Amino acid sequence: MEAFLSPDYLQPENFLRLTFILFLVIFARYLLISYLYHYLFFTLFRKQMRQCVINTPPSQKKQSQKEIYWSAITSLIFAVSGTGMVMLWQNEYTQIYTDFSEYPVWYALVSVCAALFIHETYYYWMHRWMHRPKVFRKIHKVHHESIKTSSLTSFSFHPLESVLQAIVIPVMVLFLPLHIYVILFLLIIMTFSGTINHAGVEIYPERFQWHWLGKWIIGATHHDLHHKQFRYNFGLYFTCWDKWMHTESPDFK
Repeated sequence: MEAFLSPDYLQPENFLRLTFILFLVIFARYLLISYLYHYLFFTLFRKQMRQCVINTPPSQKKQSQKEIYWSAITSLIFAVSGTGMVMLWQNEYTQIYTDFSEYPVWYALVSVCAALFIHETYYYWMHRWMHRPKVFRKIHKVHHESIKTSSLTSFSFHPLESVLQAIVIPVMVLFLPLHIYVILFLLIIMTFSGTINHAGVEIYPERFQWHWLGKWIIGATHHDLHHKQFRYNFGLYFTCWDKWMHTESPDFK
């Protein structure tokens, strides 16, 4: 970690170098996971998953090309945000720590739960705001142009929406102590959650929504209804805010 923080990222060449590396990692990860997920469920296991298929992935090349185009811009914005967070960490403005002994062992799990709930709360209310007509037309419409979602849809955002999404963790680490590996784990959860929820095929069991845990977890069925109905299901990871604010689709059950 010391070697990672040794360059002065205020220097333009170091800033650009790290941003470029992060962009390659983020964009390559997006493409790899999206295509692997698509191949896995729509090619290898299509017969087994047929009853769970919500919608077939878009066959139109233009939609996929648009999604990859917007996702490339999103990846660049996320890379700039990541470099900015490293700069804040380097200058000791964050609560990021690298030694697990600094906090009790149980705190790592608590910090994951806290970070996910904070992100869920922020996203839910931001998402509802983005569905206000004027804001929707300017910002969120790009994402909803994918009515038939696929795994490629997960990063397809207008640049302003990408900025709103990118600031969550950098702002969070200013006040919430997070181990560097916890941050990496959160990024993995974000990636797979976005892929699963947009892929157009439900991987959770049919009655998972009635399980004591499953009823709080968002899957492809839940989020697919949002892309079709627009007025419901604004959550990111969990259904809690939709349930509390009565914005869960009556068709979900």
